Amino acid sequence: MSANFWQWVLILSSSLLLLWVSPLAKSKASFFKAQRAGASPNTWALMGSLVISWLFAKSITNAANLGYSFGIVGGVAYAAYYLSFAVAGLVIYQMRTKGGFQSLHHYLGSRFGQGAVWLFSILIALRLFQEVWSNTLVIGGYFGDRWTFEFYLSIGVFTCLTLAYSLKGGMSSSIITDLIQLAFFAILMIVILSAILPNSNGGMQAYLTSGEWTLIGGGNLLLLALVQSMSYPFHDPVLTDRAFLSDAKSTRKAFLIATPIGAIAIILFSFVGIYAQNQGLSGASDAPVLVAQSLGIVMMLVMNFIMVTSAASTLDSTFSSFAKLSVLDLGWGKQISLKAGRIAMVAIALIGSLPILLQPDIITATTLSGSMVIGLAPVFLLWKLKAPPLSFYLSVGMGLLTGILLLLGTYPDFFAFNTGKYAADFMMNLVGTGLCFAAFLLPWVLTRSSASSSEASLSDQSGKGRSSLFETERSEKLLTVGTIHQKIYRISISGKSDAL
Repeated sequence: MSANFWQWVLILSSSLLLLWVSPLAKSKASFFKAQRAGASPNTWALMGSLVISWLFAKSITNAANLGYSFGIVGGVAYAAYYLSFAVAGLVIYQMRTKGGFQSLHHYLGSRFGQGAVWLFSILIALRLFQEVWSNTLVIGGYFGDRWTFEFYLSIGVFTCLTLAYSLKGGMSSSIITDLIQLAFFAILMIVILSAILPNSNGGMQAYLTSGEWTLIGGGNLLLLALVQSMSYPFHDPVLTDRAFLSDAKSTRKAFLIATPIGAIAIILFSFVGIYAQNQGLSGASDAPVLVAQSLGIVMMLVMNFIMVTSAASTLDSTFSSFAKLSVLDLGWGKQISLKAGRIAMVAIALIGSLPILLQPDIITATTLSGSMVIGLAPVFLLWKLKAPPLSFYLSVGMGLLTGILLLLGTYPDFFAFNTGKYAADFMMNLVGTGLCFAAFLLPWVLTRSSASSSEASLSDQSGKGRSSLFETERSEKLLTVGTIHQKIYRISISGKSDAL
C-alpha cells in the first residue's frame, strides 16, 4: 500500500477518534466556557490547551525553516514569541482581579465605547480568518502538489472532520481534544528526534552551536519577537479566551507554565531544520518535507501526523473562539444559544477556506497579523490608566499604519540598518510601538492637563456642577456598554436566560 493511503488512514482515524471523545455540549456554559458539571478547566488542562493551540502547523513549519536558515538562533528567535503567554497571563490576571473585567471586550466597552469593541473584534476576526486557510494549506501539501485535486480534497476532508467534533462540544471539545493532541505531539516529537539526533554529524553539539548569534544571523528576528510579544497575544482570541475560563490564579499559573514549555517545543522542532542543513538536504520549500523524504516512508507518515495533530488543534480552537466572538462578545443573533454558536463555526470554516482558491502563501498570514496590531500594546499594558476613547483609536490606528507601510515596503532606507533578514521589520515595529505608546498617552495627558486647568479656573459651584455633569454623562455612557458585556457573560455562565 502507498504512503498516500496510510496518510488518509491517519487523518480519518485520528479525526474520528476526536469526534468520539468529544463531549456533546448541552448547555451554553459547556459550549462557550468549557464547563463540565459546573467545573472549569484546571491549571494543567488549561496549560496543555495553551501549548498545543499555539503549536499550529504553520508555526512548527516556520520553526523548522528558521532552524534550516539560522540554526539554533532561528529556533530561539521564534520561540521568543512564547513570551506572549507570560505577558497575557500577567496582564489579564491584573485586569480580572484589580479591574473586575470579565473579558477583553468588557474592558474595551467600559473604557472606550462600542466603537472600540467593534474595531477590536474586526482585528481578531481577521486573525481567526487567517488561521483557517494558513493551517489547512500546510496539511494539503502533505497529500499532493499544491493546487492539485488531491491537495484540495485533503483540505476539504480535514476541515470538515475538525468542524464536526467542534460542533459537537464547542470549547469543551477544544479543551479535551487539545490534551489528546498534545500527547500525540509529544510522542511524535520524541520519535522524530530519536530518528535525527543519532544520525547527525557532530551529535548534539552540532545543534547547540549551529548558527551565529548576530543580528544578521537571526538576532533581528529575536528582537522583533520580543517587541511584538507586547501586543501579539492580545489579538489572538484562541489565547485570550482561555484567560477567562478558570479562576484568575489558576489561569495565571497555567499561562506562566506554558511559556517555557511552548518555547522548548518550538526550539526542539527547529532541530528538524538544523538536521536538514547538517545533512546538506535541499529541494523542497519546507524543511520538514525535506527531512521526511530523506528518512523514508515511516518518518514521512510521522511528520504528516504531527502536522495533522497541530493543525487540528488550532482549527478547532479557531472555530470555538469565533463562536464566542460572534455570539457572546458581539451578541449576533436574537439570543445566546448553542445553535447560534454552531452556525458561526460553519460560517468561519467556509469563509476562512475561500483564500485557498486564490493560491496564497503561508507567510502572508504572519505578515498581515503581527505588525498591524502593535497598537494594542499600550491599550492593554496601560489598562489602569483612565485614558479617553481617542487614545484607543490613535494607538490602534498608528499600529495599522505601521503594518501597512511595512507591507508596502514604504519606509526610510536606514530602517534596514543591517543586511540581515527582518532588520527593517524590527526597526519598523520598534519605532511603531514607541509611536503607539505616544499616541495612546497624548490624549490622556491633555485630558488631565485640561481637567487640572478647569478645576483651577472654576471659581463658582455652578461651573463645577456643569463640568461634573459632563463627566458623569460620559462615564454613564461607557458604563452602559460595559454593563451589556457583563450581562452577556453572566448569562452565558449561568445558562439561566437566553435574552440579552
